[in-house]
Amino acid sequence: MPLRYSHHNGERMRILVVGSGGREHALAWKLSQEAEVVVSPGNALSRRVFASLGPFNEEVVVSGGFDLVVVGPEDPLIDGLADRLRAQGVAVFGPGAAGAQLEGSKAFSKEMMARSGVRTAAHRTFTEFEPALAYGLAQLEQGEGLAVKASGNALGKGVILCRTPDELQDALHGMMVERVLGTAADEVVIEQMLRGYELSLMTLVGDHNMVSLPIARDYKRALDGDRGPNTGGMGTFSTPDWPEAGVLGQVEADLVAPMIAQLQRDGIPFRGTLFTGVMMQDGVPYCLEYNVRFGDPETQSFVRRLGKGFAAALLAAAAGDPIPPIETLDHAVVSVVLASEGYPGAYSKGHPIQIGDLPEGVEVFGAGIGARDGGLVTNGGRVLAVSAVAPTLADARARAYAATESVDFEGKTLRTDIAAN
Repeated sequence: MPLRYSHHNGERMRILVVGSGGREHALAWKLSQEAEVVVSPGNALSRRVFASLGPFNEEVVVSGGFDLVVVGPEDPLIDGLADRLRAQGVAVFGPGAAGAQLEGSKAFSKEMMARSGVRTAAHRTFTEFEPALAYGLAQLEQGEGLAVKASGNALGKGVILCRTPDELQDALHGMMVERVLGTAADEVVIEQMLRGYELSLMTLVGDHNMVSLPIARDYKRALDGDRGPNTGGMGTFSTPDWPEAGVLGQVEADLVAPMIAQLQRDGIPFRGTLFTGVMMQDGVPYCLEYNVRFGDPETQSFVRRLGKGFAAALLAAAAGDPIPPIETLDHAVVSVVLASEGYPGAYSKGHPIQIGDLPEGVEVFGAGIGARDGGLVTNGGRVLAVSAVAPTLADARARAYAATESVDFEGKTLRTDIAAN
């Protein structure tokens, strides 16, 4: 079915952003500079700014007359939402179910890396506890740390780094015997632990070309000094001064372009974001993982380094047209996540949130936020992100942390070392 377009004669584009997290709030914030934005469902903070369709309903979306639907979370993409909407003539930014398996199955993703020649860590995939444990113990005897990964979608919590036999056994037993991650761990990937520095690259992919966005660094561990359990991300930064010159081109050539080419060879259409999680080891990029949507909380940083052209680029990708370039700004961004006490484990909800006056250059992007009696309350593990821009990384960092003092709720927790190293 041909795609429908309602924007013409200079009218502003109408865009629906699907999702309720901080990523979706940040996307709506940026896209609203160039288009009329509606959210579904959004969160209590983003709904104060943007119109909401309420809970997501496919029939309502199809009849809504949107020029573009941007799907934020991975689960609906893995479930084929983009396919269903496209079949009814809706322009969607986000891959269909076939392409979304790059995130939905780490086993599939690793197979695609092997077929496309993408460099990644040595690994094996298992479905049973005993063989997985035996293999992992043998690898540890060689002095190698290991990453144990649930193959399915575990919302950013399916990776455990193991350096000792006890850590390995606990990780595998939790995933494969106790089933703490449910069906996400039907298959488990055990891979060699790479050492170096990580970066996140998000690339807009269409039928004709690709356009990469500013690189960001994510801080996954819960505690300062990269200690504690993995989380969905506790903060990010993006600056034109990092990483060193040439890294972007190297990552695109070694890890992004080969995968896009393999998808095309396999007849898998991909109109959306290819998120490449990268480890730079001894100056060489290795692919840690692919995701098929914008990162969270990387999005809360990269959108603030974009100038004009983001909405047009997403629409072009969704429509199968060549993706135009996007203006990139030269300032630095630091985004600090404020989380509920106990995250990523058990935490309480419903605590009132106070947001005071914010310094210049600061935006707050809501995530786990609900409403009660006309006010805002905590409603998730990651509650919000405080995002600050400044000419230098040090200034952006200072501004972001100063702004965290203007936000308060019971049990507020945060890392104090985002962008410090």
